[in-house]
Parts: sequence; C-alpha cells; structure tokens
Amino acid sequence: MNAFSLPARDRAQLTCADVRVDRGGRTVLGHVDMKVSPRSRWGVVGENGRGKSTLLHVLAGVLAPDEGSVQRVGTLALAEQEMPAEDDRTVGDVIDEHLADARAALHCLDTAAAALAEELPGAEREYADALEAAQALDAWDADRRVDVALAGLGAVDDRTRRLATLSVGQRYRIRLACLLGAEYDFLLLDEPTNHLDLEGLDYLTARLRAHPGGVVVVSHDRALLSDVATTVLDLDPTSDGRPRVYGGGFAGYREGREAELLRWEAEYEEQQREHARLQQSLSEAQNRLSTGWRPPKGTGKHQRATRAPALVRSVHRRQEDLEQHRITAPVPPRRFTPPELPARPGVVLLHAEEVTVDGRLHRPTSLSLASGDRLAVTGPNGAGKSTLLSVLAGRLVPTTGRARHARKVRLHLLGQESPHTTRRRAHDVYQAHTARLVTAGVLRDSEVTALSSLGLLGPRDADKPVAELSMGQQRRLDLALALAARPHLLLLDEPTNHLSIALVDELTDALRATDAAVVLATHDRQMQRDIRAWPRLELPLPGPREESLAG
Repeated sequence: MNAFSLPARDRAQLTCADVRVDRGGRTVLGHVDMKVSPRSRWGVVGENGRGKSTLLHVLAGVLAPDEGSVQRVGTLALAEQEMPAEDDRTVGDVIDEHLADARAALHCLDTAAAALAEELPGAEREYADALEAAQALDAWDADRRVDVALAGLGAVDDRTRRLATLSVGQRYRIRLACLLGAEYDFLLLDEPTNHLDLEGLDYLTARLRAHPGGVVVVSHDRALLSDVATTVLDLDPTSDGRPRVYGGGFAGYREGREAELLRWEAEYEEQQREHARLQQSLSEAQNRLSTGWRPPKGTGKHQRATRAPALVRSVHRRQEDLEQHRITAPVPPRRFTPPELPARPGVVLLHAEEVTVDGRLHRPTSLSLASGDRLAVTGPNGAGKSTLLSVLAGRLVPTTGRARHARKVRLHLLGQESPHTTRRRAHDVYQAHTARLVTAGVLRDSEVTALSSLGLLGPRDADKPVAELSMGQQRRLDLALALAARPHLLLLDEPTNHLSIALVDELTDALRATDAAVVLATHDRQMQRDIRAWPRLELPLPGPREESLAG
C-alpha cells in the first residue's frame, strides 16, 4: 500500500450539505451547502464573526459539524490566518512536509527500480505503479514549483533558515508558496493576501486563476475576489436564515446582495402593515363586543350572537398564520461610526529628518505632517514601511536622523498584528485603556468614546474574552483602541487585515474625511485605488528582492 496520497484531479469533489456548527449555545454556521469542483473558485464573505474560518475548518476535516455532512475526494490543504509564534522548524522542513507525497513517490520509484534491476518477482508491476504515481504527482518538478512560488511571493528560499528568525509576513508567504507548489486538489485559504505586496498579490491572483483544482478563499480583499471568485457564498443574515450563493463572481454577489436586502426590507414593511391592519380589525371587533354591538335589523338571531366572536376568531387565525410564516426583521448592518478626531491648525505634528534603521529602512527618509495631511507609504515587502511607521510613532529609535513630535500631540500606531490575546473581556480591555488615557491626562472625561458607539463590536462580542474573538473581531477591537485616544495623528499599518469588506469601505471613507493627519501603509489594491489622490512616499529595496524583518 502506498504511504502517500495521490491527487484525484478531475475526479476530485468537496461537498457539504446542510452543515450546522454550534458554539457557546448559539449557532455559528447553519444550513450551509457547497459543491466545490475542479476549477471552481469560491469566495466566502460575511461580517467578522459570521463563521467563515469555521467553515474552512469544517471543509478541511479539522472540525466536525454538529449537523450535516461533508464529503471529500482528493488532496486538500488549509492555510489558516494564524501561525504559531514559536516554531523551531526550518524553511526546508515546511517544504518537506508539503512535498511529502512527492518525496515518498520518488522513494517508492527508486525502490521499485532497484527491485526491477534485481529481477525480483512482481517488480515490473511495482515499478509501473510507482512510475504512474510519480507522474500523477509530477514529483520530479515539485521542488522547482515551490521555488517559483517562493520567488513569486517574495519569500525566503534559504531552506536552512529557522521560521522563528523570520517575520510573521515571511512565514505566511513561505507556507502559501508551499501550498501553491504542492498542487493540491483543493486549496482552502483564509485571508491569503495578508502580508503580500503588490507583486505578490499579482502572482497569487494569477496562480489561483490558473489552479486546476478547486479553491475556497475567505478574504476581505475586494480586488482578489473580483479577479478570482466565480461563485460567492454570503454568510451574512438573510430573511430565512439560510446563506446565499451568488453566481457571476464578486460583481454578481454585490448586485444580488443589494437586491436581497431591498426585497427583505420590502417584505418586512409589508408584514408590518398587515400586522397593523389586523390589530386594528381585532381591536374594532373587541370594542363592538364590549359595547353591546348589534348587527343591522333583519339579521338572524343566531348570526347576531355569533358574528362578532367569529370575526375575533378569524382575526386571531390570521395573526397565527402570519406568526408561523413571519419574516424576521432585517438586521441592519453594523455601521462604523468613528469619533471626531481633533485638529491642531498651524502646528507641525511630526517632523522626521533623514531617518534610517540599519538593515530595515535603507533610504534616508524625511517628512513633515500637519493636521489634515494624508500620506500613503508604499513599496514592496522588505522596503521598511512598518519600520518607518514604528520610528514615526516613537517605538523605534532610528540609526541615523531623528523624528520629533509636537508638544502634547496625540498619536497612535495601529500595527499589522493584534497584541497577544487575553482572557479579559473586550469591553473591560477597552474601558481600562480609556481609563489610563484619562488618568494620564491624555483625554478629558468628556472626550471618552463608548465602545458601543463605534459600531465595531456588538454587545455579545464585547462581552467575550478577547481570546475567544475571531481575528477579525480582535482587529475591530484594535481599531477601537486606536481611535479611543482621539489622536491628532493616526498611523495605520495594513489596517484592512482581517476586516470585513463593508468595514473596509467605511474605514476608507472615514480616513478621507477626518481632520486628523493620517499615514497609511497598505497593499490592499482597492484601498490604494480609493486613496490614489493622496501624496505618496515610495520606499524602494536596496537591491533585488530579499527577505527582511521589515515591511
């Protein structure tokens, strides 16, 4: 028996039927149906906390659903959002894990070839089977395919490097390159564009479009969904509680979702009008009974005695019928409502002069920022965008040059990754943060913004321990903490990571409108298009693309 798995190619199938997952006494996923076939590309969308990552775990077999079934035929790989912080493996170890089937197939072929040379019984059949398996896996080309993907994504290709010595972004890119190079029948990708620069995004898009197997991608990246997805599964609430599947790619989803919401609202309004009409009819009938109402002369005695009660019963029956088929109230999307950020007219909030950081920020960089200024920091991974923002925020001392802040300037940096999770509840973390700001004299009591007013976390999620929030919900909390200080200057490093599509749109609008100064580093292609009028600071690499802890 072979010690490796062979791809199913055109026979591959990945389906789920009426899947339900419950957690903490509530349904996270319900009534999910999917059929992923070779060359199909599914996008999965929905607000943070709607169960997108959970669905990928169910499809991959990592999590068993509470109800429903999943069938898998073919090889499969899952790329989760999170990666272990401590990892003793080398780059080569990760490559070997993903190419284990190809390695095993070549080993079997070598063993069969030796047996064939010795003319052992059955050697011809074993050699033919081993050769067929190696050809099915295209095993001889596996390492080259991974090398091509590593180069395309701008990832470290030194197989001796330990993952623990690399940045989070580099570890993500290495894993993604291995998945692409291994050519699994199905790729399940959770926010794969995080930590990719524009060149890497273009490469990933092309590879996913050309992938011969099936793809299921959870992403907030509107450009990726537009370019890749042929079918979209929407996990946001619907009138009947069932997820919607839209054809026509991302454009079809947006058109279909808008029509769905309009139809839902119209049905609900009609239901409300019908309820009001029935309630009025019921009240009138009850009033007639209580006031000794009598029917017109000539009406039979039996009819006079029963007509009003019959009317009451009829109205009650109609109300019961409506209740059994009632339409749930449309759930209004949670709207992001940022606090008003203050301006300090005529004040240079920050001035950086010829700053560099050895090995991380190569070109001497100077800039000045006043209230209302906008600056987009661009460049490939490794150019030093994150490093520059850390210098501007005062978290990192530059090797040369200096960065000066105006007196009493309020500044906040939203980094790429959420801090370590905690068992403290989200609203407790937020309240403790704002209390420290007031105690330190950064804010007055009157300037404190309630977490509930921001529209970032609902009451249920705000009451959860941070460790139990999804990565998108944690990111929403990070954004709330950044805005709580009511900064004069907001520094944002890849702020769209893990956020929902709707929130990214709302955040973009808020950044364009605020009186505060904003410095933004992002690889989000749609956001870059939306802020194309902003001044740009391009940070180049010192030479050919190479790995770095920055960016």
